[in-house]
Amino acid sequence: MENIQQHILTDKEILEDPTISSQRRRHIEDELEQLESYHDRHPGDDHDPTSLELYCDTHPDASECRVYDH
Repeated sequence: MENIQQHILTDKEILEDPTISSQRRRHIEDELEQLESYHDRHPGDDHDPTSLELYCDTHPDASECRVYDH
């Protein structure tokens, strides 16, 4: 995606389609919730975060989110 706003709009458009599978719907709903939360916490940042960035934003103490300085 181009930016987080575009990603949010795309997810909302997908959810408007009544023919999507229930599994895909749940995935998109979860992703949309994470994107909106990320955007609320980082209002000045409009890049489209990766799934790892979304995860680490809510789980900063997770081992895969640790950052070590040299």
